[in-house]
Amino acid sequence: MLEQTGVGRNWVAGDLERPFGRGLNLQVTVSDVRDIEYSLNEACYPLFMPTESKWYRISDNEEAGVRQFVVADPDGYLVRFQESLGHRSTASCIDVEKGDA
Repeated sequence: MLEQTGVGRNWVAGDLERPFGRGLNLQVTVSDVRDIEYSLNEACYPLFMPTESKWYRISDNEEAGVRQFVVADPDGYLVRFQESLGHRSTASCIDVEKGDA
């Protein structure tokens, strides 16, 4: 939950000073990041991190891929928009440490 300062009951754990969003990264999964990135570019709104494709190991023989970028909102909250690139097998990779060939 995100709160607006001064509206309703607030759970304030410390002094509130800008940028409010330090240390927080929100992930939003979308079907295609390109439309959002295009809209931000058209508005001359800077990206905190440009679009990248990244693969994350999720098991010994499988990776999950995402295309993603990060933007900071005016309060400093980082919002990472990401779309799935699916899964891929890593079974064809050679594990040199285990001596696979």
